[in-house]
Amino acid sequence: MSTAKKPLQILLVGTGRMAQTHALRFAEIDGVSVVAAVDINQVRLDAFCATHGIEHGYTQLKQALAAHDLDAVSVVTPDALHAAVSMKALQAGLPVLCEKPLSDSTEASKEMVASATRAGVLNMVNLSYRVSGALQQARLWVDQGRLGEIRHVDAAYRQSWLASPYWGEWSEEEAWLWRLSTAHGSTGVLGDIGIHILDFVTAGVGMDIRGLQCRLQTFDKAPGNRIGEFCLDANDSCVINMEMDNGALGVVQMSRYQTGYFNDLSLTIHGTEGALQVSTGQAGDRLLSCLGENRHEPVWTEIDCESQPDTFDRFVDALMSGQPGSPDFAHAAELQHYLERCQESHEQGRWLACDRIA
Repeated sequence: MSTAKKPLQILLVGTGRMAQTHALRFAEIDGVSVVAAVDINQVRLDAFCATHGIEHGYTQLKQALAAHDLDAVSVVTPDALHAAVSMKALQAGLPVLCEKPLSDSTEASKEMVASATRAGVLNMVNLSYRVSGALQQARLWVDQGRLGEIRHVDAAYRQSWLASPYWGEWSEEEAWLWRLSTAHGSTGVLGDIGIHILDFVTAGVGMDIRGLQCRLQTFDKAPGNRIGEFCLDANDSCVINMEMDNGALGVVQMSRYQTGYFNDLSLTIHGTEGALQVSTGQAGDRLLSCLGENRHEPVWTEIDCESQPDTFDRFVDALMSGQPGSPDFAHAAELQHYLERCQESHEQGRWLACDRIA
């Protein structure tokens, strides 16, 4: 008599660009099967299922939920649909892995958190740079008090695809043009990569942001700042001044015009007993320390860090073990709140408080 466990049955909702990654990663994990996919576009759905060997495709979510004995749902729709799709899955009692950002508004994110709490099931968000071993090691040493009291934080997310075609010619490809157009759902560099660097900061220092002031900039990139149907009005660069819960100050910047970098994140944490610098990008995942007596020289030392499982491995591990997963909806909702406060700060030209929304 066979005692083999049935593979975990995963439903993918959305079959766009990022869904390709979800399908490929779940296919690589033992004991997991993507049994069905959902998309309102039948042609795209059929092509996606054929590419990834997914047997069942549906144009309506309720059909997929009713047709299968599912273990979890992975939500990879456009941002504005994250809330509606996730809450339907949660109402069906199913764990959810949602792409970032959690939703397109703080209010919708709060509703998602409440729905997940009522359902009492696993809920996670794909903040992909949590895979950084350097970030995890830095947080451990911060928690151990090795830096003393945190006093200052510097962070940056640097891209340069508006000045270099390393991901393709942005002015000719819809995949990049829509990211520059608010009418096509973009919230600019702030919404696209801001969530990652703000997660890097809060996860690295283990504190929330108490207040901030933000400045956004949109540069002219074409005659009339338009290419075809795309009005190129989304922000391209961002600088945030912030205060952490303990009064430490920080500066965060992000841009698509930071030439000399392809796709790099960095975080430097300065404390009364030393400093740590996390970086991840084309130079690899690195942690530098300047601790204890070394801070008087100053001498920086590179630290070996263990590689970390990515979001997909952690989600599956949590499903199998029944343990909570991280980062969860509640954390992602706080990040969404910061993003909205950044936009409001820019529009109002002033410092704004960031009270916790939970």
